[in-house]
Amino acid sequence: MASLDKPDVVTTNVKWRFPSVHPKGRIFVLVSAAATLVMFAIWDELAFLMVGLTIWVAAFFRDPVRAVPQGADLIISPADGLVTMIADVPAPREMVGEGGLPDGRYTRVSIFMSVFDVHINRSPITGTVRRVVYISGRFLNADLDKASEENERQHLVVEGANGIAVGFTQIAGLVARRIVPFVKEGDMVAAGQRIGLIRFGSRVDVYLPAGTAPKVTLGQRVLAGETIIGRLGEAEPVRSIPQ
Repeated sequence: MASLDKPDVVTTNVKWRFPSVHPKGRIFVLVSAAATLVMFAIWDELAFLMVGLTIWVAAFFRDPVRAVPQGADLIISPADGLVTMIADVPAPREMVGEGGLPDGRYTRVSIFMSVFDVHINRSPITGTVRRVVYISGRFLNADLDKASEENERQHLVVEGANGIAVGFTQIAGLVARRIVPFVKEGDMVAAGQRIGLIRFGSRVDVYLPAGTAPKVTLGQRVLAGETIIGRLGEAEPVRSIPQ
């Protein structure tokens, strides 16, 4: 029987396990592996390079299990990668209006995903998907500020049970050529639930609601489904010191 004055403590050990390949990426792994086998029959030197390529493709589509923090006030990172920009901006017009975000200015946190990062994107909050808007566009370097307005992108808005909505945008980059959605308007999602992926390098922008400061800083690496990037109503940003 647990003590009345002490909380239960979970003592189970967590062991590392090899991440699985997401189903959306398995066809690419199979094609690369098949090409590798063919190369071994005709050109050994190139075949060994193809082995490396196959391993990289499998790693690109890896889908690790994440420990998602729980809390109605938490906004969780939707992407793995590097925080490259934090800016005060108006919400994209495609996000604003009925079923979307209120008109106004937001703190935009931009997360750049290199070709070595996990590219599965996750919902930042628990709620209902109120808006999904796909926009065709250019394929500029996703690290550029203007990529938010010119590149191929997909806007999503999720509204929580408290009525507060969080918007985020999947942006295709210089190498990326395909945004793959897993959800549609009207779907219920949990914080940290997989909502889509972007193939081969890209960026995700998150628009924090008014009065919510980012809990991440420029140059910080974040993990989708794990890193807390904001707490609703907390307007004090965090500070960091490079070292």
